[in-house]
Amino acid sequence: MLPRSASCVCHVFVLVLCLSSAEDFDWTKNEHGSFYYGTFPAGFSWGAGSSAYQTEGAWDKDGKGLSIWDVFSHKKGKIQQNDTGDSSCEGYHKVKDDVSLMKELKLNHYRFSISWPRLIPTGIKSDHINERGIQYYDELIDHLLENKITPIVTLYHWDLPQVLQEKYGGWQNISMVNHFNEFANLCFERFGNRVKYWMTFNNPWSVAVEGYETGEHAPGLRLRGTGAYRAAHHIIKAHAKVWHTYDTQWRGKQKGLVGVSLSGDWGEPVDISNQKDIEAAERYVQFYLGWFATPIFHGDYPQVMKDFVGRKSVQQGLGTSRLPTFSPQEKSYIKGTCDFLGIGHFTTRYITQKNHPSGRSTSSYFTDRDLAELVDPRWPDPGSEWLYSVPWGFRRLLNFVKSQYGNPMIYVTENGVSEKMLCTELCDEWRILYYKDYINEMLKAIKDGVNVKGYTAWSLLDKFEWDEGYSERFGLYYVDFRNKNKPRYPKASVQFYKRIISSNGFPNQREVENWRRKAVEMCSSSNQLLAAARRQSKEHAEMPKVWPVHDEV
Repeated sequence: MLPRSASCVCHVFVLVLCLSSAEDFDWTKNEHGSFYYGTFPAGFSWGAGSSAYQTEGAWDKDGKGLSIWDVFSHKKGKIQQNDTGDSSCEGYHKVKDDVSLMKELKLNHYRFSISWPRLIPTGIKSDHINERGIQYYDELIDHLLENKITPIVTLYHWDLPQVLQEKYGGWQNISMVNHFNEFANLCFERFGNRVKYWMTFNNPWSVAVEGYETGEHAPGLRLRGTGAYRAAHHIIKAHAKVWHTYDTQWRGKQKGLVGVSLSGDWGEPVDISNQKDIEAAERYVQFYLGWFATPIFHGDYPQVMKDFVGRKSVQQGLGTSRLPTFSPQEKSYIKGTCDFLGIGHFTTRYITQKNHPSGRSTSSYFTDRDLAELVDPRWPDPGSEWLYSVPWGFRRLLNFVKSQYGNPMIYVTENGVSEKMLCTELCDEWRILYYKDYINEMLKAIKDGVNVKGYTAWSLLDKFEWDEGYSERFGLYYVDFRNKNKPRYPKASVQFYKRIISSNGFPNQREVENWRRKAVEMCSSSNQLLAAARRQSKEHAEMPKVWPVHDEV
């Protein structure tokens, strides 16, 4: 039985759709339905991921500077339960332990991010470089390579140095482009002899929209209708500059690749016979993934974004569009700055046309799109209010990328499912089902001709989930956050994912069913271990405190 979230879906209308219409719809001329047994191409890379702020802890140790997330999470009421990432999984102190978990999983690669303020505390390279931060990542990279695990490194996974936010306004300011380029250049210089896969940004959509439009994420600004577009504009320029820096200064000797990791939910038209719904669905994807992918691959924003934001801006009485423009020189500079495309994907929405009125008070990224998002209440909903399991949407998205961007080399950089449970549960059958079905849709996409080279399960460990704190768990490994040592326990999904990796896919129905059964059997003993550890720590906590007695002389 799948656990259900009691919380309602925010900003999403619920639509009951008959199953036949969902089954019949075929926007990308792909069928979805039956499970496909088969294996991935030889050399396909299997991995798991994390990010610095979510897992490292050690927020003020060894010379690290403050990030915007350190400051944001310390403000009361910003994070569920007022949680912070101060200690998180203590990954900073557990490099060898965690690499041994990866080795146990038989991972080919590990995706992690480098904390900018851990290397450059103020974010400004000329101020100070923190050698102890460099040493930490040296150790992590070396340990991965010793265990034949390829490091895939994200340069920016949301933890901007706080000084840059206070001094310049963060990504609202064009000066971030040069500061980020200096940070990236330092990383290429120090780690590039061993790291061959770089991603400039992780999910810049969230950085822009949730950081500068809704204020749900750090730095918590609500600059409606302008903030997200301006932040995205500078992020795209920063990405291009870093790609060119690597291309001209480092590629010849280091022979690496530089890409970007973009997230995108899939948008499916509610009514395939309604052209307005089809256009709305395409608009949804273009305002999400296309906002960043289209400039990087084609040199400019999607036409539909320029049209809709421009028209809404005129209706507001503004002289120019709230969507910034690239000069002809910038377009040619940005175009083609992608050696591979990282894709983060979790869920799908049904989309229908909905006209939002224009006015100064109502202008926002969300109303600019003129659409409504809907979900089918029968989609499995394991916990996060936004994350429904809709595997066929993954194949749709991958085929969309193939058709729009010339079939680029793709690495899936984030895919996974959370749980929101009050009790501890290591037998995560819903996660096994999610991985099984989503990975299978990716296999079908490869069969369609999509150039997917690797897959990253999100995530290796339970960790700090941004504004949700520790209330949601994405990990293959359970982390006991109540224990100061933060011990890790394997969930059933560890065994299942390990079998997929070992077989490079799904050999046959009988074997795959057997994997699931064995994984669930093994997690029962892990559950007992965790329960025993919990009892022990509780008994220890309940022991009376005895103070030493000193005889007076």
